[in-house]
Amino acid sequence: MLGAVGERSLKTWRSGVYLIGVLAAAATTLVALPLLCMPSLAQRWAERHRRHAGALLGRPVEPRSRVPHRNIAWLAVQIGLGLPSGALAALLAGCLLFTSVTALLWWTFPGAPWLPVVSNPITDWGSAISLSAVNLAVLSVLSALILPPLAHAHARCCLALLAPSTEERLVERVTELTKTRVDVLQAHSSELRRIERDLHDGVQARLVAIALRLGVADDTYADDPEAAAALVRRAQVETEDAMTELRTVIHTIYPPVLADQGLAGALATLTARAGVPVRLEVGPLGQVPAAVEAVAYFAATETLANTARHSGATEASIRVARDGALLRMRIADNGIGGAVADRGTGLDGLRRRVAALDGAFKVDSPTGGPTVLTLELSCV
Repeated sequence: MLGAVGERSLKTWRSGVYLIGVLAAAATTLVALPLLCMPSLAQRWAERHRRHAGALLGRPVEPRSRVPHRNIAWLAVQIGLGLPSGALAALLAGCLLFTSVTALLWWTFPGAPWLPVVSNPITDWGSAISLSAVNLAVLSVLSALILPPLAHAHARCCLALLAPSTEERLVERVTELTKTRVDVLQAHSSELRRIERDLHDGVQARLVAIALRLGVADDTYADDPEAAAALVRRAQVETEDAMTELRTVIHTIYPPVLADQGLAGALATLTARAGVPVRLEVGPLGQVPAAVEAVAYFAATETLANTARHSGATEASIRVARDGALLRMRIADNGIGGAVADRGTGLDGLRRRVAALDGAFKVDSPTGGPTVLTLELSCV
């Protein structure tokens, strides 16, 4: 019971603070209306109120693209709705404050002060405490009944009016997909260059050396069979080295461990060999497309490598599970933080891999840690 009362009181308090903030914002809008009609200022002003409204309703609010006509319309609605609703909240707050002060300082008022709801002359401490208690109770009930619905209605109106339309969402989506397409092409080009470089500088160089040794062995076989045999043996060793290097390149394209063990088994093998202790939690996965498995595996590989080399962490964790059509992965460590997905870094390459599958990628790594990387990949 006490918990419900406390929760209700907190909700009323938050609603009152929100509405008084709305009153101040509406008054500011009224005074500074010509200035706030500037598109850039109107955008920032509207976004500020969207964030406050979202916080009150417990809804995440993503930044919008600039929509000038909606921002200007919001200024007018804010004045029309914000002034009366905020004034009512301020009136109730003022009455509560006046009642509380009257209960303590009744003897300083000449004559008989009037309380907001139930009024009688106050002549002693008994009447001051009893009348103030009645008024506080009535005002508290009125506040609890009026302020939360009023604040939530205002917040919903704010989000509804400032929300992008279907056409605007479509434009934003096309813009996002265009950017993603550019990232995908860049990621594909970078991956091709990396594979070409690995093959050219590694495997191809070894194969050229093998061909030269075999050619020399062929030329010298008639005159010096032992020297030719030594060259052939050396060429055989280099052939094995070239095969090992070629397998390494192939592993970076699609790790065979995924084909052999699936994502859960591949992650278990990876975490067992990590440079720091890793706690692995794998939920139900169902059927996961190969491309999604590869991106999730590379995310774990890249992140654990960074953790071991740069973070100073003593432990890490990986949690992966299927949530409907999405594969969700969370990778965290208790290191020093400061990880950023700048261009050219491994995390930037990972971000582009995720974007190629139209997924979501986020790095939260404040200075001092911890570092948390989250991925969402569609499995359909």
